[in-house]
Amino acid sequence: LSLKWKDVYNYSENRFRRHIFLKEQKTGKENMIAMNPSVITVLKQEMDYISLNGVFPLREHYLFSGNRSKNMPLSRYQAYRIIREAAIYTGMDEHVSCHSLRKTFGYYAWKQGVPPAVLMSIYNHSSYQVTKRYLCIEQEDRDEVFMKINI
Repeated sequence: LSLKWKDVYNYSENRFRRHIFLKEQKTGKENMIAMNPSVITVLKQEMDYISLNGVFPLREHYLFSGNRSKNMPLSRYQAYRIIREAAIYTGMDEHVSCHSLRKTFGYYAWKQGVPPAVLMSIYNHSSYQVTKRYLCIEQEDRDEVFMKINI
């Protein structure tokens, strides 16, 4: 929520950055996240939308700003409400939160074959056991592996 336009857009080179650099609140560890083409496409669309009013997004404006001011980030509670409303709209009954998005990213990355060691690094987890618990790898996931093997 604290990302600013300067974190995703290089104003001096007039292009989007390739990576976002973050310092994690919980651990203080630094993390570098690649910006894939779909993220850049959405950011370009948002930039174009903002520019319709004749104002180019300023470096110091928050990417996810509150309704009242571009100088204030969206609150954690407001982000939760937006995500929760989107989940309800899609028919999901489960509890969904901002943290759910982080966990879901990892779970689907793992299901698509991303090695657990890479996910450990992305999450800055200290052990595989933590990552395994975090991804909620369950017996049905283990069973699926055995059912696919045809020897």
